[in-house]
Amino acid sequence: MVSLYAAREKIQPRSVSGVFARWRWLMVWLTQLVFYGLPWLQWNARQAVLFDLEARRFYLFGLVLYPQDFIYLTGLLVVSALSLFLFTAVAGRLWCGFACPQTVYTEIFMWIEKRVEGDRSARLRLDNAPMSAAKLGKRTLKHVLWIAVALWTGFSFVGYFTPIRELGALTLALALGPWQLFWVLFYGFATYGNAGFLREQVCKYMCPYARFQSAMFDRDTMIVTYDARRGEPRGARSKKADPKAMGLGSCVDCTLCVQVCPTGIDIRKGLQYDCIGCAACIDVCDDVMDKVGYPRGLIRFSTENGMANGWNMRQMLRRAWRPRVLVYTGVLLAIALGLGLSLFMRTPLKVDVIRDRGALARQVEEGRVENVFRLQIMNATETTQRYAISVSGLPGVSLASDAEVEVLSTEVRAVAARVQLPPDAASPGSHPIQFHIRATDAAGVQVTEKAAFVVPR
Repeated sequence: MVSLYAAREKIQPRSVSGVFARWRWLMVWLTQLVFYGLPWLQWNARQAVLFDLEARRFYLFGLVLYPQDFIYLTGLLVVSALSLFLFTAVAGRLWCGFACPQTVYTEIFMWIEKRVEGDRSARLRLDNAPMSAAKLGKRTLKHVLWIAVALWTGFSFVGYFTPIRELGALTLALALGPWQLFWVLFYGFATYGNAGFLREQVCKYMCPYARFQSAMFDRDTMIVTYDARRGEPRGARSKKADPKAMGLGSCVDCTLCVQVCPTGIDIRKGLQYDCIGCAACIDVCDDVMDKVGYPRGLIRFSTENGMANGWNMRQMLRRAWRPRVLVYTGVLLAIALGLGLSLFMRTPLKVDVIRDRGALARQVEEGRVENVFRLQIMNATETTQRYAISVSGLPGVSLASDAEVEVLSTEVRAVAARVQLPPDAASPGSHPIQFHIRATDAAGVQVTEKAAFVVPR
């Protein structure tokens, strides 16, 4: 029997320090300060960012959005996708290597693993050692810390959908609702499994981005590149040896670039879809070059055209503004500007006019014709508002019900509007009219909605 499947070999990446490692940890801190801290911020005596699905209200600092504002979420997703395309076309998989949640939480979990079990060599020895009290203790402590981080992550995630202070009180009282408990455990389990066990498998097999990234790369995309012309042929040598006399390149074949790679690839074999662009190999290779007295940059960020033509960084950056990048940038700026202007000019008042289907038209005192409508008035502000209601569109048309209504903050209130028309003011049939709803305390806040007034035969 010939197996078509290879068993996964566990990857134990070596720790690395350097410029890109510091940038990666800076992004870890920034992203997690935002993720863990944002639900705790207060704004106008409520949570600053809260997606209240039960009440169908979405709070973003001073904005209150409703399901009717779904177009803004669509715009945000389009902006995010175009940003990803733009960054990838310019500089490869920077998102994957520095800000992707999978990378961020893997870094956190690997840091815990290093603090408990030691660096790569110590972890490899521990993996191969028989079970003992010391090994069991280290593994138990590691998993306890992993589970604590994962559960706190799940708790913070649910805190975006349930007020987090209330959620904290319920957690301490062991009184979480079934759905809250489910999502805390589900998201915590996903974090624990993805960052603790799956790691590079998520990037290589589960994430579709690695598969279609080649469609966004071209010969002027900045990627992590090994300079084969300078490095080959590779081989070990003493620090004092002359590589030219030995017929060797700059690569000393230390394999450290492989040992630090979180996906376990050898960058010296060229660009591979497994590479997430984290630049750990650049940091460790520069460190080796410093120790042997060779110039840095054997592994560096470069482009295919730059490597082929021997361009410097300025020449490669000049090529960055090529047609596809300009198109991505133009479309992205246009959509972002349109989305921003739409939000800025958004009227914090929404009105739906619904005809009373119980009685399309009826005759009242003095022979006047009356139609009844239901106005659903949505106050999209966080203060109580009074709205004046008027009607126009036909000669003599008037509002027979209350001309003013008070709507509480973020409330949707249904109001019955009785509209009357003098006899013989219009011929039988359906006639267009307009409802005008104006905020009495906020200048410029007004909505006009169309309706149809029916005159019976």
